[in-house]
Amino acid sequence: MSMTHEIKTYDLTVDEERLTQMMKALGHPARMQIFRYLSENPQCITGDIVEVLPLAQATVSQHLKVLRDVGLICGTLEGPATCYCLCDETIAWFKAQVGTLF
Repeated sequence: MSMTHEIKTYDLTVDEERLTQMMKALGHPARMQIFRYLSENPQCITGDIVEVLPLAQATVSQHLKVLRDVGLICGTLEGPATCYCLCDETIAWFKAQVGTLF
């Protein structure tokens, strides 16, 4: 007698997809370093981050763009420079979503 097994699929919800993108962004060591630096040094400019990481300014800028695109960090223009900080509302959402995984 043959039994057929129904294969269950796990489609991601919109929130799970958003969480996945954030985790992917944080999955790069340089971006995790930038994230940690910004958590300890809010309101800093790209040059501040370049000083503490062994990366070129263009590379740091690209990593900042990835973190900004997923909403983990915010940037405000201050003259010719952009001042970065963690986005508190997004970080709270991220923490809550990670908490539901366990």
